[in-house]
Amino acid sequence: MGETGVVLVHGVRTSRTMWRPQVEALARAGVPTTAVDVPGHGTRAAERFTVDGAVTTIADAVDGLGGRALVVGLSLGAYVAVAHAARHPEQVAGLVAAGCCTRPRRVLVGGWAALAALIARLPDRGAGLNDAFVRLMLPADAGADLGAGGFALDVMADVLREVGALDPVADLARVGAPVWLVNGRYDHFRGDERAFLAACRDGRLVVVPNATHLVSVVAPVRFTRAVLEAYDEVRDRAGRPASQATSAG
Repeated sequence: MGETGVVLVHGVRTSRTMWRPQVEALARAGVPTTAVDVPGHGTRAAERFTVDGAVTTIADAVDGLGGRALVVGLSLGAYVAVAHAARHPEQVAGLVAAGCCTRPRRVLVGGWAALAALIARLPDRGAGLNDAFVRLMLPADAGADLGAGGFALDVMADVLREVGALDPVADLARVGAPVWLVNGRYDHFRGDERAFLAACRDGRLVVVPNATHLVSVVAPVRFTRAVLEAYDEVRDRAGRPASQATSAG
């Protein structure tokens, strides 16, 4: 088995390009890293999204890094990463799950699905709303990273149906590897944070001040530092020297 690497799994409607700051920082630290596109997104926009397909994507990426990795996901990517960790524990040296501490309850998913259906009926399928959100809520460079791989405007129905069938709390209880739950202070997906943390066999919570749901995007240096700290811990547990990186910036 080769050196432990990092697999990065993006959020809904975006793609692997959202991880540019983390990919660059991890490369400077000498960490083998792969950022993936899950089905329905980025280079795979023509495919239908399924959780099974996304889990397979992560499993293949981990195999490409030697068979065992620190898996890092944001939002949709975190829900899928948790599912992968429960199904393929042998591949997971550690798990960083960001922006996913809300159970995908039927009433919540149903509300999102109804809203997504309304937006999909707009003449531009919601492209204008999406662009306005990016311009108003994110720094220009962060918005450019999110948009570089294109936005998956038609994926929400599949995502909500598939994620609505997941039970991330039960999945976390099956994960033996160390887990980092990373949330922005103002993330609206923190509703079940205590239950998620309690479910972890070996869990810790990182709350990033002044950050929102897209914590890796709005606070890239602090988020990358958390990833590097997690990576050093899983490397130490494996009996290998820790990385010499002292800063994510």
